[in-house]
Amino acid sequence: MSRPARDEDPDRLYTLTGGRSRAGSNVFDLVTLVVSESEPAPGMQSEHARILRLCRYPTAVVEVAAELRLPVSITKILLSDLLDSGRITARHPNTTRGTGRATTLGAAAADLPDPQLLEQVLVGLRNL
Repeated sequence: MSRPARDEDPDRLYTLTGGRSRAGSNVFDLVTLVVSESEPAPGMQSEHARILRLCRYPTAVVEVAAELRLPVSITKILLSDLLDSGRITARHPNTTRGTGRATTLGAAAADLPDPQLLEQVLVGLRNL
């Protein structure tokens, strides 16, 4: 029995990413929502075109990887290419403000809940 996502030909993955092993930025994690900002262009790499078609509505990175049947790390590289060219926007679902471009996933200290409140919630859950 073959597992397509695990037994992927390394040469194909190398070709897809142009030999890169990491995305150019850290803006993508598994739940980052991606939305296409343009239609596929003639001559575009087929995986890039497929991502643009898949992401007409907000789609999580993990869903894109599953649909493409590619490892998440490779998908992130392809998404970074599209982000850099302005063909997609990305937003983490925990952010409340959209910037049009992806932002770093680290929240500002003021945006984080009070640690004491979190601890009280944790104690309450343990007491259930």
